[in-house]
Amino acid sequence: MSSPRKIGFIGLGLMGRPMAMNLLKAGHSLTVWNRTSSRAQELVAAGATLAKSPREAAAACDILFSIVSDPPALEEVLWGHRGNNDGALAGLRPGSIYIDSSTVAPALTRRVAAACAEHGVRYLDAPVTGGDWGAREGNLVFMIGGGADTLREVEPVLGVLGKKWFHLGANGAGQTVKLAMNAILALQVGAMAEALALVNKAGLKGEQLIEVMQSSMARSGVLDIKAPLMVKGDFKPSFPLRLMHKDLGLALDLANQLGVALPATAAAREVYNYVKGASPDDLDYSGVMRFWQKQ
Repeated sequence: MSSPRKIGFIGLGLMGRPMAMNLLKAGHSLTVWNRTSSRAQELVAAGATLAKSPREAAAACDILFSIVSDPPALEEVLWGHRGNNDGALAGLRPGSIYIDSSTVAPALTRRVAAACAEHGVRYLDAPVTGGDWGAREGNLVFMIGGGADTLREVEPVLGVLGKKWFHLGANGAGQTVKLAMNAILALQVGAMAEALALVNKAGLKGEQLIEVMQSSMARSGVLDIKAPLMVKGDFKPSFPLRLMHKDLGLALDLANQLGVALPATAAAREVYNYVKGASPDDLDYSGVMRFWQKQ
């Protein structure tokens, strides 16, 4: 149990809301902000304070967390909307700590690190994996870039949210590993969708493939969870396909900057792009299976 801290939390979506609730349950003082303020109602009822702006949330805390959907959303949260000076960077106090768990480009992370340094703020990029169930149960895994001393200071707080964290290097390292991780997850789920399409077309049941897979070297943690849902056609979002599509684009952008060919990732993104454009609902990334269902 960590000693109570004054914590700010920006971004109360599928991941952020349960993460924030776990901080409240652990006894921390919590100030929250979300673009759609109604998403904060449950947290306010549990004892959180609702800030009027990211700047106000940042000014009220010693440790600020954020987890938002994409790079433009993070930029607006930090630097404010069209220069209106209500961004979190304007509110962070010197000596405070900022932890961003969004998935964004490593280059943006380094830009944020430079801006934090100008304000005397310590900064960790700390994207997570584990899905919304991991966020609810406090079993997330953090991939962290930034100072080792800063990480040691916030480890008791991270322990409320996750079961494990990896210090991977300087700012940007966490995001780089997260993008590589998500490329693997997208490819695994895409491969499962292909295999299910093949088995089904041959007149066999997907459950038969899953039973064999789970007793073989093809077994994986993500497919243990996703494959049964894919057979049922249950694509309730745990990690939305639109965000996986975004992350694959970020991975390809990084690969272009580094001069690394990612042909399988590029092909996967085209399939995810098709399903994203053809699906009116906000589905889980395992819903990439719809590509083959439409053939």
